[in-house]
Amino acid sequence: MLNFFIVRNLFFCVLAFIVAILWTPLLTYFLYKYKLGKSIRNGGDTPIYSQLHAHKAGTPTMGGILVWLTTLFLILLFSILSTIIPLDIFESFNFLSRQETLLPLGVLIISAIIGLFDDWLDIKGRGVSGGGGFKLKHRLLLYAVISLVASLWFYFKLDWTLFHIPLLGNFEVGVWAIPIFIFIIVATAFSVNETDGLDGLAGGNLLIAYGAFAIIAFVLGKYDLASFCSVIIGALLAFLWFNIPPARFYMGDTGSMSLGITLGVISIITNNALLLIPIGFVFLLESMSVIIQIISKKFRHKKVFLSTPIHHHFEAQGWSEAKIVMRFWVVGGIATSLGLLIFLFDRSIG
Repeated sequence: MLNFFIVRNLFFCVLAFIVAILWTPLLTYFLYKYKLGKSIRNGGDTPIYSQLHAHKAGTPTMGGILVWLTTLFLILLFSILSTIIPLDIFESFNFLSRQETLLPLGVLIISAIIGLFDDWLDIKGRGVSGGGGFKLKHRLLLYAVISLVASLWFYFKLDWTLFHIPLLGNFEVGVWAIPIFIFIIVATAFSVNETDGLDGLAGGNLLIAYGAFAIIAFVLGKYDLASFCSVIIGALLAFLWFNIPPARFYMGDTGSMSLGITLGVISIITNNALLLIPIGFVFLLESMSVIIQIISKKFRHKKVFLSTPIHHHFEAQGWSEAKIVMRFWVVGGIATSLGLLIFLFDRSIG
């Protein structure tokens, strides 16, 4: 039986890649036909970023549609097939379940649609404060609302009040689970969103993170969740095929927002949210650089970094985009390996 689930995960990963690759020309045609290109505005508050990325203006955004729409299609397809065709093979390939994948799928789609609207505002140069897209405080508010709904689902629908600390065990946190889960999901979403700034940077590190949680879910016996992660991995591989420099299109908020929030939710479902620190180390590094810069400018009236998030700091120092992306992939891979080592050791002594 265990071998079957291994085969199922590999099957979904490969299938998602093939499906995503096959319909990418349609997505690309749509994005270019309607000129849904990224705007690089020469804002006075981001002079370094504007100068470094001026050549990217016009490249389509919203590429994250490729990942979440492929995931939605496959999970619904096999769920419907298991319903209308009374054969065990279709039932065994259905990975839509209330306990494991319904919530991640729900937040993936809801946040993707909100991110899609944000991308549209950015393309049109519109925003809630007169600029392009949502401002940081409005994004954080949206993250918080979605996270609140997810946290209430955990608490009231799944009766989830445990919080696991690696090497120490589970702790009953009661109603405190709600604010804890909100913080985890919001922090993950914010961090992933900040990482989406160079061709392949967010996509590659998301691939590593989802791969790690696919392994964790599988080891924990959450096979539907592992299959869900496998589909996202396959779709992300297809996305990276077209996003590696020079990018054919960018992920956009419809991808970074949805995949970040979903990653936070998955970390909670596996009860290993603290492993996001090593597994999502690059995301953490990116968001912390932004926070440090904001605090320093506010209280010290000077910058710590030339530009933030930190990948722009290295750009400003003269590093090529490819060098930054690939080195951040290496850092993410090593940190994730450490996270998996901690997980496996924790399991061995538990």
